[in-house]
Amino acid sequence: MRRADATAARRFKGARWCLLKGPENLDDDRAATLPRPRRHGGAVWRAYALKEALRATFAGELGEDEVAHLLDRFCSKASCSQLQPFVTLAQATRKHRSGTLAAVRLGVDNARHEGLNRRVRLVTNRAYGLHSAKAALALIVCTLGPIEHVLPHERTAVPSG
Repeated sequence: MRRADATAARRFKGARWCLLKGPENLDDDRAATLPRPRRHGGAVWRAYALKEALRATFAGELGEDEVAHLLDRFCSKASCSQLQPFVTLAQATRKHRSGTLAAVRLGVDNARHEGLNRRVRLVTNRAYGLHSAKAALALIVCTLGPIEHVLPHERTAVPSG
């Protein structure tokens, strides 16, 4: 087992960062190392190709029909990939397909909520030592200000003029 790890490490040496980043974010040196994993491929290249296919599904301004088509293609390729994490992801994607497409249609994502949650956690860490939850809540409100969230379907169009 140890010998196989050393061989794989030698084959993919220097390719880790180019596999983690998107191809559009690679500098010239890293872009030159990308064909090496493709040549030696196997499971590493299949995983990279599936990762990029899923990124392409949600990157950009695609409509609901295009996203549905790309999701279906991703699920079929991931199910046949023999890579257990991607097989599990394909099953979860199929299970939650209607919710995913509704989020695409409405333009809703959870990025703002995740950012707010992270800031609340940082303030909560500062609040250790306060005597009550009300004091911690007051610190959160004072630090983050009034929190107003308007869903996309509740937004009013701003008149141009």
